[in-house]
Amino acid sequence: MTKTLEREKTARPVTPLAILVEHLEKAVQMLDKANVPAELATSLKKAYDLAVGIDPYLNEYSTPESPELTALARKTREEDWSKRFSDGETVRQLEQEMLSGHIEGQTLKMFVYMTGAKRILEVGMFTGYSALALAEALPVDGELIACEVDQYVADLAKSCFAASPHGSKITVEVAPALVSLQKLADTGESFDLVFIDADKKEYVDYYKLLLETSLLAPNGFICVDNTLFQGQVYLPPAARSENGEAIAGFNQFVAEDPRVEQVILPLRDGLTIIRRK
Repeated sequence: MTKTLEREKTARPVTPLAILVEHLEKAVQMLDKANVPAELATSLKKAYDLAVGIDPYLNEYSTPESPELTALARKTREEDWSKRFSDGETVRQLEQEMLSGHIEGQTLKMFVYMTGAKRILEVGMFTGYSALALAEALPVDGELIACEVDQYVADLAKSCFAASPHGSKITVEVAPALVSLQKLADTGESFDLVFIDADKKEYVDYYKLLLETSLLAPNGFICVDNTLFQGQVYLPPAARSENGEAIAGFNQFVAEDPRVEQVILPLRDGLTIIRRK
């Protein structure tokens, strides 16, 4: 058994790569009890080693997250989300795996630097990791509006923002995302960069509002999270959950929209970048 099998167990795998690693790990663990050709065992172990090393390598050689982001991530991990839901403190079942995390946060920061964005809209905030990462890259006079449906996580996020010198750039709107988006559209708000990570079944509705109102600036970009959704979007339809089916439909909708061009990056659970033609 390879040394990588002894790594510390982390959160439940929710990305295509993490799920792949889990399956390969189980297969490698069974090799000692299975009568398989040596060549097959060697190939399987090499496949596992290639897959299991990607995420740790990315983390090691990407710019580290700020201390404030580290504290926010730790606070998210320490929450008993099942109990928060059963006690009625959250309006839906949440889990720590919803946190965007170091690599995605650093990627989003890079996008802000590259585009020169000054106004950002986040649709779906959770505990605020991506919101704070984006805000860290905004100029002093930049602004981020984050839409979150759950008051408990909004309050948790705001307590973390208060510990950051960039937290003052963030305004949190607590309401269903479509309600907040319509409110912003009705007042003529416009944003250079929009990050979507909310109710998967409403992705198409968010997208339509952005393109059909003033919400997305003429030269703005949309970044959409979870667009590979645990690999379900490219696996047989029978393997899809309700959310997996919704994301597959969203991807198809965007691909067929002549108004835009887009690319899906295999970053964590899939990140799509969209711009108007």
